[in-house]
This record gives sequence, C-alpha cells and structure tokens, in this order.
Amino acid sequence: MSNVYDVIVIGAGPAGYVAAIRCAQLGMEVAVVESWIGKDEKPVLGGTCLNVGCIPSKALLDSSERYHQMTHEAGQHGIDIKDAKIDIERMQSRKDAVVKQLTSGIAGLFKANKIEWLQGRGKLFNGNKVEVDSAAGTNAYEARNIIIASGSVPIEIPSAPFDGERIVDSSGALEFDKVPKKLAVIGAGVIGLELGSVWNRLGAEVTVLEAMDDFLSMADKQVSRDALKQFKSQGLDIRLSAKVTGCKVMKSRVDVSFDDKGGTQKLAVDKVLVAVGRRPNTNDIAAAETGIQIDERGFIVVDKSCQTNLSGVYAIGDCVRGPMLAHKGSEEGVAVAELIAGHKTVIDHSLIPSVVYTEPEIAWVGQTEQQLKQNEIEFNAGMFPFAATGRALAVDAAGGFVKVIADKANDRVLGVHIIGKNASELIAEAVAVMAFDGSAEDIARTIHAHPTMAEALHEAALDVDGRAIHKASRRKR
Repeated sequence: MSNVYDVIVIGAGPAGYVAAIRCAQLGMEVAVVESWIGKDEKPVLGGTCLNVGCIPSKALLDSSERYHQMTHEAGQHGIDIKDAKIDIERMQSRKDAVVKQLTSGIAGLFKANKIEWLQGRGKLFNGNKVEVDSAAGTNAYEARNIIIASGSVPIEIPSAPFDGERIVDSSGALEFDKVPKKLAVIGAGVIGLELGSVWNRLGAEVTVLEAMDDFLSMADKQVSRDALKQFKSQGLDIRLSAKVTGCKVMKSRVDVSFDDKGGTQKLAVDKVLVAVGRRPNTNDIAAAETGIQIDERGFIVVDKSCQTNLSGVYAIGDCVRGPMLAHKGSEEGVAVAELIAGHKTVIDHSLIPSVVYTEPEIAWVGQTEQQLKQNEIEFNAGMFPFAATGRALAVDAAGGFVKVIADKANDRVLGVHIIGKNASELIAEAVAVMAFDGSAEDIARTIHAHPTMAEALHEAALDVDGRAIHKASRRKR
C-alpha cells in the first residue's frame, strides 16, 4: 500500500465516494478515509445517507405507506384485506437488507476503480498530510489534493438531550423495535415530517412540535398551506409556535414541556424524536496548525469551486455552505474531481431541487412566490391541480398541485413547486428546463404523454398565460 496518492478523500458519503470514483475515472490514484461501522460491527461505506439517512428512511416510508394503503385505501378499489398486521422485525430486516446491498455496491465500485479504502478517522495536517486513526494505530498519508467530505451530524438541544432510548435522533427513530403508542417529534422539517409520517401510518399517535410560527417556511406558501392541511388530515398533530423547554425521562414515558401561544403545556409520550436539523461534522477535522478557515457555524469556508483557503484542499457536501442534500454533495464531488483534472466545471446552486418524501411528496426548485415579491421581481404564475388529471384520479392521488412561476418580462421559468404523488420524480423536468434558461412556453410546447402525472406540469405551464386546457382559464390568448 502506497502512502502517497493523487487524491485523498476524507469521508465516504454521497459527496466523498462520488468524488473518489470520478477522480479514479479520470486516472488518479485515490484513497478514501472512512470510519463508519455498520450494524454488524463491520466497516461500511456510504456515510449517513446510505446507512442511517436517505435510504433506510425511504425504505420505511415505503413499507409504512403500503401498510396504510392496505388498511385504509384498498377497500375502495374492491380489495378486501382483513387483519393486516405489522411485523416490525421483518420490516426492519428488509430496510437493513436494502442498506447492505447499496453499501456493498459502493465497496464493489471502489474495488473496480482501484480506490484504496483507509479504514479509520482522518485528520488534515500541514503539507496535505492526513493522519488516519484506527484500532490498529495511527498512520500518515499524503496527497497532491485533499477533498474533505466529512458530512454532518444531528443537532442536540439542551431541552431534549439524547439518551438513545427514550429521546433519540433520526438514527434512533429508524431503529424502533415496536410502534410507540405516542411519539413527540421536535421539529417540523424534512426529517421530522418523514419519520413522523412513518410511525403515524404504522399506528403511533404523533405530535409534531415546531418552534417557528410558519410551517415549512422554505417552501412556497401555497404548497406549505396545502401540505399542512393534508398532513393534519392524516392524523399528524402539528403544533406551531411550540418551543420545547424540557423533557423529563420517567420509567415508562417522557414528559415533554413546551410553551406555545396558549402558555406552558405538558405532553406525555413513549418516545421523543429530536429533528431540529443537522450541523457540519467538522470538529477536529484539521489540526489548528493548518489554518483552515471554518465559520462560526462549523462550516468549512470554500469558494464557488469548493476550494478552501489552503492550496490543494477542497471541501464538499454537508460540511460546506448550501443545502445539506446528498445530490448537492455528489455534484460537488464530480465538479471538484474534474477541476483537479484540469477540466472546466460549474455548479449552479440555485438549481438544486429540494424534496420532502412524505405522502404526498413535496418538491421544488428555484424561487418561491414570496421570495420574488420580496425582491420586487414581477412574475406570472400558473397552477394546476392533480385532481384534474386522469392519471392522478386513476391511481387515487388527486391531492396537491403543480405551480410554475415565470418572469413576467421574458417568460423564463424562475421556480417550480409541486405537492403530490411522485413530486420527487416530476421535479427533474423542471430542473432541466431551468438549467437551459427555458421558459414556461417551452414546457407548454413540450408533448407530455397521456395519461401521466407529468401532464399537471404541462398544464401549469400553460396556465402561466391562462391557457390551461383542463382548467377554467383566467383569460384567452
């Protein structure tokens, strides 16, 4: 094993492993430092996303949705299912199998691309040197280029400290061995809503406590209002302006105290999920002597090319500015690899789609209506409900809508916002159109297959100019 490489990547999540593979494809000698230990006590690749984040949560979301369909929706399709039961152990086993298949797949890709896996925790030192601490000891390595992709970790709050049993983070909420009768979720963000939805569909009484006055404030207002209405109809008890002040762990419950507009409140639950966000995992990532610049929130400071203030040292993914999204980190990884190889590359952070994988799904890209108004940008907006599309009605997914916002001056698409089934897939078309500075008219003139959910995007684009066919038009052109 060589101790000198072209590139050393610290971290093997979606940002790190993608960067490593692209570097190897471009002919570089690559090593990746990763210390993650899997459930079977063996080292694994994939980071948070594959092991305790994106993938396992989606597996449980799918399982819980199927159970809900059987117990609540099958009858209207003429399907009688009696005594449907939940086997949490088998559900969790399926989730773990999906995770193992994907993490093993990355290991296979590393082998195929001749990427060296240095198992242990990496730390940057001067001279582009990386020390790797493992059970076997400490070894030093160096490279012409270093890519830091150390990811992020859950935020812990003083009023609800993790105990790993009653008060858990998102990783703990993925491992419940039975459905809690009552679950409190602190935080109505993406993670809180997704995992709250899982256990709500499986039978838990879920109360979501959100400190902010607004629900899903980062989404378009029309979308967030519709989402709140739909989630409440599903049984989620969502309380806004609710600031948790304390959690007292008892023998068989947790007493949660919180303040809202009605004063001080109490809530007794079996489990508490703290989902108030994540912070960059940059503690002790570099020796002080390196002088690497880290801001007050813990993010490594980088320029538009993900270059740090140190020559030959880059940082990507959750540990740098921008949304903490796996696909954002992966694209940064590819861009940095190509930059190191001498290629020209550009990342447009304004075109990174956001998705909430609840049911209905929520997805958006670009600017919201409220942002445009705040910036005094004139626009036209078109909206089309899924309830007016044949495919949505046929598959019992009539809730939600598509909203297209275009510049009033030139019709260029400024934002697309979707709430409904398959929103995570539909948003890709909007991203592609916007990446080429496309207009609402471009979407309107594109033939969409019938019947599909995507027809709602087509009609919403037509509605920007009041020409939607299956909706009463505002005006004719």
